[in-house]
Amino acid sequence: MSLPHAILTALLEKPSSGLELTRRFDRSIGYFWPATHQQIYRELGKLEQAGFIRALPSAQPSRGQKKEFEVLPAGRAELTAWASGEQDSKPVRNALLVRLRAAAVVGDAGLGEELHRHLALHRRQLAEYEEIEGRDFGAATEPADRLRRLVLRAGIGLETFWVQWLEEALAEVTDLAPGERPGE
Repeated sequence: MSLPHAILTALLEKPSSGLELTRRFDRSIGYFWPATHQQIYRELGKLEQAGFIRALPSAQPSRGQKKEFEVLPAGRAELTAWASGEQDSKPVRNALLVRLRAAAVVGDAGLGEELHRHLALHRRQLAEYEEIEGRDFGAATEPADRLRRLVLRAGIGLETFWVQWLEEALAEVTDLAPGERPGE
């Protein structure tokens, strides 16, 4: 997945300004491919330079006026080629898992609190995803909505996994007897 392809996808769904894209990313694509305001604007410039998007003509003078962008045929072709191509999964990089591994060597001081913090974060994210599903996809019958729901279901599945795993990890860490704790 790349940010340019995420932006092309969002612009094909609805022509938008950079600010609107940033807001839309925060409510949708950003859940699985986050991007800052600066990254989005930088990519918009690159996509425009590559001939994949263009700024829509504005009735107002452009100085201080936000530009809305739309995808050009070359951009649609690029996104189509990318979406139909192969993409290998990337390995998981998770600092919490490295911390857990380190705790096995140097001790688990503070690990329980960090696991509790992560559990609360994942429970909140899961609740948010489930709320979105109920609100926006109750009876998803349109093909595009069904595919969007699949993306959301992936998020729900991942958050469910993390909640269950963190509960298991907390039980395991709590269950360690004082003499069994690493680093002691």
